[in-house]
Amino acid sequence: MKNELGYKLMLAFDGFAVPQRIREWIVERNPAGFTLFRGLNVQNPAQVRALTAELQAIAAQANQPPLIIATDQEGGQLNALGEETTLFPGNMALGATRDVALAQRVGQAMGRELAALSVNVNYAPVCDISSNPQNPACGIRAFGDDPALTAEMAAALVAGMQAEGVAATIKHFPGIGEAKVDSHYSLPVLDHSQERLDDEELRPFRATITAGAKLLMSGHFAIPALTDSRDLPATLSRAVMRDFVRDELGFDGIVITDALDMGAISQGAGQIVDVITAVRAEVDLLLLTSSAEVQERLYAGLQLALSRGLIDETHLKPSLERILALKQWLAQTPQPPLEVVACAEHRALAQEVANRAITLVRNEANLLPLRLESDAKIAIIMPQPKDLTPADTSSFITPGLATAVRAHHPRVDEFITSHPPTANEIANLRQKATEYDLLIVGTLSASLDGMQAELMRGLLDTAVPTVTIALRTPYDLTAYPQAQTHVCSYSILPAAMRALAAALFGAIPFQGKLPVRLGGLYEFGHGLSVISER
Repeated sequence: MKNELGYKLMLAFDGFAVPQRIREWIVERNPAGFTLFRGLNVQNPAQVRALTAELQAIAAQANQPPLIIATDQEGGQLNALGEETTLFPGNMALGATRDVALAQRVGQAMGRELAALSVNVNYAPVCDISSNPQNPACGIRAFGDDPALTAEMAAALVAGMQAEGVAATIKHFPGIGEAKVDSHYSLPVLDHSQERLDDEELRPFRATITAGAKLLMSGHFAIPALTDSRDLPATLSRAVMRDFVRDELGFDGIVITDALDMGAISQGAGQIVDVITAVRAEVDLLLLTSSAEVQERLYAGLQLALSRGLIDETHLKPSLERILALKQWLAQTPQPPLEVVACAEHRALAQEVANRAITLVRNEANLLPLRLESDAKIAIIMPQPKDLTPADTSSFITPGLATAVRAHHPRVDEFITSHPPTANEIANLRQKATEYDLLIVGTLSASLDGMQAELMRGLLDTAVPTVTIALRTPYDLTAYPQAQTHVCSYSILPAAMRALAAALFGAIPFQGKLPVRLGGLYEFGHGLSVISER
C-alpha cells in the first residue's frame, strides 16, 4: 500500500522533454499521471505527442499501467495546448448558439485532437453557472446563467469527448458561479440553501454524471449548506466528496481536486494537513503543480500519515480501484494520426460556432450592417489581451479585430491600449477619435474594469458613430449603457474575430442569443436577428 500512494498524485513538471527527476518518480513512485501546462510543456503538437509518448514509454518499461495525461483545453479563454490546435470559441459562445448537437461535435473534435497528442483527460467542461456577473473567475468559461442550458451543453461536450476516448472532467463541483472572489487567491463562501443547489448549481452536474463523465473536479470554496462550515473548502469535506458525490449523486468515477496551490487551500508546511484531509474525504486524485519541493514534501507527508494511521486501506483501496479502472478505460482507444490536429474540418467547425454565436444586442442607431464609402476611415480600439485569471491563456493571443475588419474595408487604423487603459490614453484617444467616420471599440470584461468603462464613455461622448463590442463577457454593456449599437462575440480568438467582422458588414447574419441576463437591460435569450431597413 505504501508504494501505491503515488497513484493519488497528479504531478506537473517544467520541460518540453521528460526531466530525469520525473523519470525517477515514474519508476520508483508510481504517480497517477501528469498535467501539461501551456508555459511549461507545450511548443507545438508534434513536440507534445513526443513528450506524452516518452512518458508512457517510461511507465511501460517499469511495468506500470498507462499514465493519465491531462490538460486544460476548455476552448475560449483557456487553451493549454497552444495556437496550433483548433481554437474553439468556448463555452459561452456555444451557449449563444443554443445548439446541443453543435456542442457534441465540438466535444468530439476536441477529444480527437487530444487523443492524437496522447492527452487522455481533459479538465473540461466547466459546469458552473454564470449567475454572478461580478465573479472574476467564471465569465465566458460558463455556458451561461441558465441551469437547463448549461446542463444540456455540458452533457453534450462530455458525450463528444468521451466518444473519442478522452475522459471529461466536470468542474468545479458543486458550482462556483456565484463566487465573489477567485479561489486562486482566497476562499469563496457560497451561502446557498440546499433547495437552491438542487434547482440551479447541481443540475449540470447531475446531467453530466448521467452522461457518463469519468472525472469530477472539486471546487475550493465553502458551502455551508453541505458542510455546516464557512471555513472548510468543499474539497476537504467528506460530507461533500464522499457522502454527497457518491451516495446522493451516485457518481462512481474519479474525484480530483482543483489545483492545490490555490489560496483557498492551506499553503506551506500546513498544506499536508489539507492533503491528508482530502484523502480521508476519499478524494481520488490530488492535483499538484510543478514545484519539486512541494511534490517531495507532500509525498513524504502522505507516507508518514500512512505509517501513523491517519490514512489507511479504507481511505485508499476503493480509490486505487477507481484509478486503475480509469487507466484501463483510457488505454482502449487507438491514437488518431497527428494530422487531425487543427485539420480543415475542425477549423471549419470552430468557424461555424463563432459565426452562429455573434449576438446583436442593440442597433438603435441603425448602423448595422455597415455600409460605408470606400474612403471612410474606421478606428479599431481595444485593450491588449492579458490573462485576467490564472485559468487564462488570453495573453498569447494577438489582437485580431483590425485584421478581420480590413478584409471588408480598406481604411482601418488600429489602436491597442494598455489593459486597463491609462488616463493619458483615454484623453488622447478621445481627441483622436474625431478624425474618424466610425469607431469600433472592443472591451474585455469592462464591467469589472472602471478604466475601460471610462474610455468607452469618453468615446461615446464624441458623437462619432460607434459600434461597441463585448469581446469577452457580455456584461460590458452594463458599464456603458448609453451605447446605441452593441454586439457580443464572447471570444477574441481568430474565428470569433472573422465572424464578428463578417456580421458587422452583413456578410453573415447575426444568429446568437444572449446566454445570460444583462442586468435590467436585456433578458436571457435576447438577440436581434433581423436588421432594420435603412
